[in-house]
Amino acid sequence: MKKLVFSILFAMLAVVGWAQDKPASAVLTGKVVDAKSQKPMQSAVATIENTSFMGLADAEGVFRIEGVTGGKQMLRISSAGYSDKLLPIDLKEGQTLDLGIVVLEEDQTSEQQLALITLTENDLGDDNSGSESTSGLLQATRDTYQQAAAFNWGQARFRVRGLDNEYGTTMINGIVMNKIYDGRPQWSNWGGLNDATRNQEFTTGSAPSDYIFGGVLGTQEINTRASIYRPGTRLSAAGANTNYTWRTMATHASGMSPDGWAYVISAGYRGAQEGYFEGTDYDALSLFASVEKRLSDSHSLNVTAIYAQNSRGKNSPNTQEVTDLAGVKYNSYWGWQDGKKRNSRDKDVEEPIFILSHFWKINDRNRLNTNVSYQTGKIGNSRFDQQNANNPDPSYYRNLPSYYLNYGTFDDQFNFTHLPDLNGAAAAKDFFLANRQIDWNAIYEANQNTVNGNSSIVLYEDRTDDTQWSANSIFSSTLSDNIDLNAGVNFRRLKSHNFQNLLDLLGGQYFLDIDTFNTSISDDATQSDLNNPNRQVRVGDTYGYNYNLFATTIDAFTQFRFRYRKVDFYLAQSFSRNDYKREGLYRNGLYANNSFGDSKNAVFETFGFKGGATIKITGRQFIDLNAVYMTKAPTMRSTFANARLNNNITPDLAPERVTGGDISYVIRNPKFKARLTGFYSKMQNTTELSFFYAESIGDETNAEADQDAFISEILTGADKQNIGAELGLEYQITSTLKITGAANYGQYIYTNNPRLRVNDDALATEDNQQPIIDFGKAYLKNYRVAGTPQQAYSLGLEYRDPKFWWVGANINWLDDNYLDVSNILRTDNFTLDSQEGVSFPGADDANVRAALKQEKFDGFSLLNLTGGKSWKVGGTTFGFFATINNVLDREYKTGGFEQSRKATYPDFVQDNSSVAAGLNGGARGFGPKYFYGYGRTFFVNFYVNL
Repeated sequence: MKKLVFSILFAMLAVVGWAQDKPASAVLTGKVVDAKSQKPMQSAVATIENTSFMGLADAEGVFRIEGVTGGKQMLRISSAGYSDKLLPIDLKEGQTLDLGIVVLEEDQTSEQQLALITLTENDLGDDNSGSESTSGLLQATRDTYQQAAAFNWGQARFRVRGLDNEYGTTMINGIVMNKIYDGRPQWSNWGGLNDATRNQEFTTGSAPSDYIFGGVLGTQEINTRASIYRPGTRLSAAGANTNYTWRTMATHASGMSPDGWAYVISAGYRGAQEGYFEGTDYDALSLFASVEKRLSDSHSLNVTAIYAQNSRGKNSPNTQEVTDLAGVKYNSYWGWQDGKKRNSRDKDVEEPIFILSHFWKINDRNRLNTNVSYQTGKIGNSRFDQQNANNPDPSYYRNLPSYYLNYGTFDDQFNFTHLPDLNGAAAAKDFFLANRQIDWNAIYEANQNTVNGNSSIVLYEDRTDDTQWSANSIFSSTLSDNIDLNAGVNFRRLKSHNFQNLLDLLGGQYFLDIDTFNTSISDDATQSDLNNPNRQVRVGDTYGYNYNLFATTIDAFTQFRFRYRKVDFYLAQSFSRNDYKREGLYRNGLYANNSFGDSKNAVFETFGFKGGATIKITGRQFIDLNAVYMTKAPTMRSTFANARLNNNITPDLAPERVTGGDISYVIRNPKFKARLTGFYSKMQNTTELSFFYAESIGDETNAEADQDAFISEILTGADKQNIGAELGLEYQITSTLKITGAANYGQYIYTNNPRLRVNDDALATEDNQQPIIDFGKAYLKNYRVAGTPQQAYSLGLEYRDPKFWWVGANINWLDDNYLDVSNILRTDNFTLDSQEGVSFPGADDANVRAALKQEKFDGFSLLNLTGGKSWKVGGTTFGFFATINNVLDREYKTGGFEQSRKATYPDFVQDNSSVAAGLNGGARGFGPKYFYGYGRTFFVNFYVNL
């Protein structure tokens, strides 16, 4: 594939040699007005399809495009909140074509889309594991396939091309919003500001962007320049039963005044005492302001401020045993306290953003946009911490029937040699059903009765306080009538303070800052900070771990676009440098010589090349090709294998190698639009980190190593391949009736057996500050990459009445979604008894294959209904729309993961014994944990445009 990419790039360079001489150019002009008010539409965009020719409407609604190639073309007129208009045109070289007045109608479905783009936010882990759909990247596009992916499949966590969000780039005014820590955007930093963030540009895959080189998923640019917003005031109120139950928003845009000022202000609030899942409270306040001053015809300054505070209660993933007992809406994270539901696992985000932008029109052919951004704030994820106390989670494995049913011992034929404790299992079931939530009162009572007031259970948060400066400059130049240049440079500097913050002593007077899990190793090993041993910590104190991460990144790109009568093509290249460092603020007792102070710098230099072409069969049909080869720096999360405790850098760490390409056949007629795309992506040398408790994972020669341990699992050198096809169809049956169709068929797999190591803290000594156990290969080849349906299909019908009401329905089918497998279970450690040097009894090929077969979730259908109506009264528009998703109330799994605690075949057999024996109520105590999608949900929105 790499050879193919470079071959395409050089072939396109050769095209310059035979490309025809530039033809005499034509000029296109017209005036865009609102269908209801007949008022001019400032900032409406006119674009010649499949080219880079575009024009922006002025205050009178007039646009003008110069230098256009003659011949038959398709012109798209668009504006945020309005339906696009696609017009066939025939340009004569050397002449001007005046289209006169072009009327745009309000797009009520865009109101629906802007409202429903909220993410489910039920992450598979506290580390924002990327399990969410990629729908947040798609709200700027009108492509039929991508609309289906965002608004019909997004609720099932569908990922476009099977790719994680870290392979796309999200920007605000050209400033990259992807976190340096994990490469993913933090959507809630601008959540609830739908109206303020609706001016967007989107590219698919590795297609060219004016702002950045990008990745293999695509780019999303949010433009907050005040002068481009449609003047007016918008008020809205909504009700729902998803992650929030009600929402209000207000936005006002002034437009550009005669003295050169423009401003936009927006505010929103979303809240719920309880969302769709039990105990999931929601509280989010969002504020936005953008002010622009036009200094002259060539210079403008714009200041943008975004504040989005978000607090939500999380929902627990559950084993099948727990779901069978308590239902799919069950959430073990909450309990009653003083008559209110209190969630122990809250996620709180508060990271305001400030951006200063300078726009410089150097001349008619050259423009320079420079932006400086400052972002600071905090992210907190709360949970329990305990010392010498039972786990307060009611679904803890010792509280469930499976613990008693699997208690006996048995041979390799699953025959019990001791009877399971049936009475104990029945009692555990009754107790769980009667006490299925956290008992906050019992925790307070236990802490109030401890000796010397030392709390045995407290509530803390894993805190990240980031401060980041960013700056970029984006240069655009029309080198000739046929060649455009885009170039940019981006700089980011991050200081990330990470620590445990004590939130609530839960009735006690203090908490001792030690790790009782390490008591059996040594007294020093229990200390979080040897510089301040045996500290008593109280609310607001830092304890447990405390360190800074520093990052400096710089990247630059250039991009050339060439436009000719029958073919357009582009070439782009990039270079990046990432520099990471850890500064330990505690001297950890396990890593006394490698935790306090600065780590070594981890520096990665990466590059990228990409190119593509658009072959114009006719003005309405074309073939689009894109290819990319790039290297991608590891994230900070992947760089430090156990950042909470030490300065160690992940072994054998190197940049990823990313190869991608796609080819599309596109038809764009006024009544019929279609796109068929084949795509390919390969990610090589990827790194994955996981943290969990495991049993029997150590070296049998070390007594400590073969006990239960909390470990960090390091998977390096993993290769993944995503290949598939996308189809989007749209046909305007009549002027009021439209049918749409979309399909995705993919195969996303691991293509090699990467190397797996484990960092086991219990093995750390003064002479061994990097206690790594090498497990060799993890046999993952041909396993499916989890986290998304790999097949998805949609069929929709929409009716739009001339009197401004509409109704639509979509039926969808999603399939080929797989469980995320445990890596360590797929090493030799699972099957081989290292003490004897042979396989465990019963661990033959058939039994191991059955035990390790990847679970495929059942396919499911989703029926979604939408409808709306608007009225024009004087100069004011009133409207509403409503949606019902999953009308048939289908129950389905959106994701899940295997637990890794039972790390050997005998442990797995014991954990599965009651199931294998066919016992009534038999279940795996450490079986997979699952997430479920929403059942039947609704959304109703009322709005007023003044």
